Amino acid sequence: MKAQQREELLQTLQERFDKHKERHQDLDWDKVLERLTGKTAKLKALHEMERTGGEPDVVGHDPKTGEYLFIDCSAESPSGRRSLCFDREALEARKKHKPENCALDVAAEIGIEILTEAQYRDLQQLGVFDAKTSSWIATPDEIRKRGGALFCDYRYGAVFTYHNGADSYYGARGFRGLLRV
Repeated sequence: MKAQQREELLQTLQERFDKHKERHQDLDWDKVLERLTGKTAKLKALHEMERTGGEPDVVGHDPKTGEYLFIDCSAESPSGRRSLCFDREALEARKKHKPENCALDVAAEIGIEILTEAQYRDLQQLGVFDAKTSSWIATPDEIRKRGGALFCDYRYGAVFTYHNGADSYYGARGFRGLLRV
């Protein structure tokens, strides 16, 4: 990442941090910035989260590890990470009309974790997300072994968790990621 890109990213992140204090009460941007300093891979991951429409923001701090938690806080599922089936197995199983990629591979390429259902529900406590879209979430092995995968959205003032075939994909379904810094 070039120095100018890094500075622009850090400025964007700080502006978002300042604008949305409700997401990270009692956290200090200078401490977040200190934690980011020199972490090239983490900055690259944040850049990819931003570039693909995720609008990452700090949503928490783990006092045990000292890590800050960045999650995609775009109002809708990140636009650059939609139309993906769930995982590589599902992608390879499709006979026709394969999407370009799958959510778990894209997450791994970026260097982020796909949200769990609990993390998704926690995110919804900070605002309204996915009121028009939906997001794949981490799926238990027992469901995945049977060909399914889980996704969530926010409708009617509530978070809903659904299932679909892992090989399905939709223009309005992407995934949200978590990065620990």
